[in-house]
Amino acid sequence: MSSLILKGLSAIARQAKSKFVQKTRQIEATQEKFLFQLLRHHQDTELGRKFGLGDIKTLDQFRSQVPILPYSWYEPFTERIAVGEKNVLTPDAVTYISLTSGSTGKQKKVPVTRRFQQSLGGANLASLGFLLDTFKTYAPDNQALQKLQFQLLSTNSSTLQGKTSGGINYGPVTVGSIRNSRLLYQFVLANPYPTLSIGDSLARHYICLLFALANPRTQGMITNFPMLVLRTCNYLEQYANDLIQDLRGGTIAPWVKLEPQLRAQLERRLRADPPTANRLSRLVKSEGRLTPKLAWPNLSLIVTAMGGTSDFYFSRFPDYFGDTPIFGGVYGTAEGTFGVYYDLNYEGSILAIESGFYEFLPVDQWDEEQPLTVLPRDVKVGHRYRLIVTSYSGFYRYDIGDVVEVLGFYEQTPIIVFRHRQGGLLSSTTEKTTEFHVTQTMETLTGEFGVKLEDFCITLSGDEIPASYLVNIELAQGQKLVAPKAFLKRFDYWLAEFNNPYGTVRIDQIPPPRLRILEPGSFTLVRERQKERGMSDSQLKFPHISEERNFLQGFTVLEEIG
Repeated sequence: MSSLILKGLSAIARQAKSKFVQKTRQIEATQEKFLFQLLRHHQDTELGRKFGLGDIKTLDQFRSQVPILPYSWYEPFTERIAVGEKNVLTPDAVTYISLTSGSTGKQKKVPVTRRFQQSLGGANLASLGFLLDTFKTYAPDNQALQKLQFQLLSTNSSTLQGKTSGGINYGPVTVGSIRNSRLLYQFVLANPYPTLSIGDSLARHYICLLFALANPRTQGMITNFPMLVLRTCNYLEQYANDLIQDLRGGTIAPWVKLEPQLRAQLERRLRADPPTANRLSRLVKSEGRLTPKLAWPNLSLIVTAMGGTSDFYFSRFPDYFGDTPIFGGVYGTAEGTFGVYYDLNYEGSILAIESGFYEFLPVDQWDEEQPLTVLPRDVKVGHRYRLIVTSYSGFYRYDIGDVVEVLGFYEQTPIIVFRHRQGGLLSSTTEKTTEFHVTQTMETLTGEFGVKLEDFCITLSGDEIPASYLVNIELAQGQKLVAPKAFLKRFDYWLAEFNNPYGTVRIDQIPPPRLRILEPGSFTLVRERQKERGMSDSQLKFPHISEERNFLQGFTVLEEIG
């Protein structure tokens, strides 16, 4: 049954990819058809009547009649939906409310309907179709990959965050997606679906790893963000001996926090595997640790987010995965799916032209009261834009705050990559340093100095006007920064290279930066703080810049260099 379902899924995915490619050659017609079908469907909602959606006949009329709006404008409507009001933003029943991570501000609520989910599903299938076809070139002899007969380790949570007063389930977008696709996950996961329901993060990671180690079909990992992939690698290293002992006996260590009923259910599914346990034990003794590439010799794929700050974390992947390829899947957020990845180890994704209607806001329009957008056909390669989205969530010309760069075109359709959030800016005076600027800088520095960082965050000093840049870093385990003053000097140089306005104002306005080396475990505590503030365990995204002067207050600084 599993083989038949996966074979059918493979065929459907390849067909979806073929249709998507065809639509990329007809982007104007495809986008216009999507928009007017959506407007007709939503014209009698409260907001549809307010905007006069039923009277709109042309694209120009739509763009002049409906204003570009941020989430704050939509928030009163989403709050009413949460308490059970109907036909507010969408005529369809709201089945779920997706929460954004809140990494750059307050969490947003995005209403999800079946129609909205269906509009995103085509992009997911097309992405899978592209992936399967790339395996023909990447691994021509690996029939398991080409026939979708492999399984992926996932440690994402499927636990709901709660229910609104209107009786609607809510939580992270990943949770909603997993629960909505439960049948599929049961076939593609290397660990049983119930393992994703474990509430305790450490326990969930441990149990997922245990089952994946016992599964000979494990050939990949899938996790939201690269940082979370590295966290799973750390757990594999840290608990290798416990995992091997449990694998040998077909048991679950008593220290693992599990509800008794779930523990009994999972233990019934475990089988003692002494041969695999012995192999892993020999590896730990000979190599001194256990990495995914050692644990799963046939490891062939990592699926995780690309773009943004991902490259900083990817620089540590070879240590755990060798040259195992990375695939982005889809570029999306709680607000929708915006890009379809089409190649391995490439950060660019094709605009998901059947999941939303898109406009691009050029940099010179960002501060205008009535900004002018360009359509996908008119974007320029190498330029950056804010993404404006209209989708079946009920948001129209919605400024999601994502800044994307256009890398090229796939047929007539833009290839885009997420660079940073619009709200994520650091300025001592007027330089507007972005997360992408500092990530490029730190990635270059770590390569230049041959040092690995656990993580970093650039903040501003609180005792100067203008303020100095504080370069807060935590060294990876076993690492030492031999020349911290030279490191700091080169930080100043490279940041000016990647962000020219910084170089201009650094000459006579901004004081020199300072380097602060934090004690081990500092950024683990930062992430715990994020979870305490309501961020889901599977949504953890660490900000690499922060204008909050006391963001790292209370952490021990081992050394400060000026």
